[in-house]
Amino acid sequence: MSRWNRIRGPRGESSQPEFTFQAVSIGLLIGCLLCFTNLYFGLQTGWISMMSLQSALIGFLLSKMLPTPLSPQEIVVLQTTAVATGTMPLAAGFVGILPALGLLDEEKDGSPPIHLSWLAAIGWSLSVAFFGVFLSPPIRKQVIIKEQLAFPSGTATGQLIAVLHKMPPPGTNTKTALRHRHGYSALDSEESTVAERVSLESEQDHDDGETEGGVVHDERDVVQQQGWAALAWSFLASAVMTLLAYFFPVIFAIPIFGTYLAREWLWTFTPSLSYVGQGMFYPDSRGRIIMGFPTTLSMNLGMLVGWGILSPIAKHAGWAPGPVGDMSTGARGWILWVSLAIMCADSAVSLLPVVHEYALKLLPSHNKDGAGEMEDLEVESEDRLVPFRWVGYGLGGSVVFGTVLVWAVFGDEGIKPWATLLGFVMGGLLSILGVRALGETDLNPVSGLGKISQLIFAWLQPGNVVANIIAGGVAEAGAQQAGDLMQDLKTGHLVHASPRAQFYGQLIGSLLSIVVSSTAYSLYKRAYEIPGPSFPAPTAYVWLSLARLLRNGQLPENSGLFMVAFGAVFALISGLKTFAARHDLWWAKYIPSGVAFAIGFLNTPSFSLARLVGGVVEFLYRRHVATTAGGDIRLIVIASGFVLGEGVVSVVSLVLRTCGVGAVSCWGCGTGLCGGCSA
Repeated sequence: MSRWNRIRGPRGESSQPEFTFQAVSIGLLIGCLLCFTNLYFGLQTGWISMMSLQSALIGFLLSKMLPTPLSPQEIVVLQTTAVATGTMPLAAGFVGILPALGLLDEEKDGSPPIHLSWLAAIGWSLSVAFFGVFLSPPIRKQVIIKEQLAFPSGTATGQLIAVLHKMPPPGTNTKTALRHRHGYSALDSEESTVAERVSLESEQDHDDGETEGGVVHDERDVVQQQGWAALAWSFLASAVMTLLAYFFPVIFAIPIFGTYLAREWLWTFTPSLSYVGQGMFYPDSRGRIIMGFPTTLSMNLGMLVGWGILSPIAKHAGWAPGPVGDMSTGARGWILWVSLAIMCADSAVSLLPVVHEYALKLLPSHNKDGAGEMEDLEVESEDRLVPFRWVGYGLGGSVVFGTVLVWAVFGDEGIKPWATLLGFVMGGLLSILGVRALGETDLNPVSGLGKISQLIFAWLQPGNVVANIIAGGVAEAGAQQAGDLMQDLKTGHLVHASPRAQFYGQLIGSLLSIVVSSTAYSLYKRAYEIPGPSFPAPTAYVWLSLARLLRNGQLPENSGLFMVAFGAVFALISGLKTFAARHDLWWAKYIPSGVAFAIGFLNTPSFSLARLVGGVVEFLYRRHVATTAGGDIRLIVIASGFVLGEGVVSVVSLVLRTCGVGAVSCWGCGTGLCGGCSA
């Protein structure tokens, strides 16, 4: 057994293997399920999930079936592999970049639609799949070892793993750090976060060993005794609901305010249990928003303003004369611009303190003792770290290899090799800002970072919409992937897992996910119109709309005024929220999230309403039910089952669709009301 894949304490002794076949295999299995799930929901709503907490929890349950259950460090490798596998649909642009290229119009954009074959999708995915993986080790030394940033999602996952394995709670400053966890923090001063609560209860149980009838009443026992049952029935309920909705589409398009508002103004309700589960606990890779009551309230506030006020105004004023749901001439396309302004303003303002602090740290007076401090704080021995030469060769190779592949897939007409190369450089620089923002606030503003790259490339290659989208995608991929993997490295740091073992898991997971994501996307393209009624791919329109604006400078009528107004308002709101969160002010949680508010514009009301149900359930459950050991973990298990149930059955639906099996009845759908009937 090689030295690197054995668990060691800080600077010390070897004990048991952690990079094992069982850990990686289970991680890949969970990751493939997440990959299909994320592609399905990403094409529907633009949102995907990192699901590190859920991966660790499900991995723990699966490992109980093995002759020897997995160790905490093996669980870290498992969930790291799962996250690397499951988040590729976003990193490779399957939910945004590729659908946007398929929407190109030669008259408007100077290029015909680009539809990649399966082999071309593999090539494109290979070009961006590993840059963020090789970028992570050097950033880890700065933000995790030297600066010790919180990375709340990674910290919460580490605490959960510690609870499940009866380890002392990792991290000494987590309580302060977790107060910045947007949408996941306590709703009043007497409540604690999931991670804080289970860690404190675990520590108490570890010290006291309280038993009744020989049974220890703690979170681990709850998970072992009830985890499978809760996961099974929640998974089954979501799966059955999804399958019924496939054969009877009106189930997921209930006209709650009458058929007229449903048909003409898209006011429907989708009682999807997966949407409800996402409203409970759902880490988001795009905005790093952790769902819950505060976030879902912000989202529904945006929905009311966007769809209840601005959409009718734009329609009746003649600014958006087309059908309401039309992304080009309808009200939905009109309010999309306001949504874009809000997201950019919120992301830019939230980045300002990070940029300021990072600039200060670069000054010699702030960094003269940095090297020695970093060395003193590193707890891992050299044989457990990723060697610097691997990082150098990997970064250089991934950039060169990626540039060649992008040129091979899109040609000179798409994007020049020098522009792709610059896109990787931009991705590296933006990754530092995104990772730092993520480490401090749990929010990775990759959408805003992607827009920054689009602005820069509009100046470098003016008029080239294809190059603008591709280069922005390359830059965003690095920032998003580095951020997701940094959360995992924070978990590993807290649980003393080998960074090198995690690095291997990331490489293996990313490699497999290239094939899985490309295959799944190709199957969806064959079975459905993308973008289309069933899978509108809203982020594709965000990418394409900004690229078109930068090419010809034309906005929908009177949308510019509303963009400036809402952008200015949410710049102030974001500044206030950032200030309050950094100073731990109690009222920070009551300030609306700009990104969540904008998502309420971007998606139809059915998206937000179902998640509000989940947010309310989460709030009431934590207030009145989750008062005993394991209560919070049980809620995570149920939410995970809801999400995975629909994600897995989506594969069944895809097979049925490919085989020509459609809806049994379109009763109640109306004209174009349900995607399953109108597609």
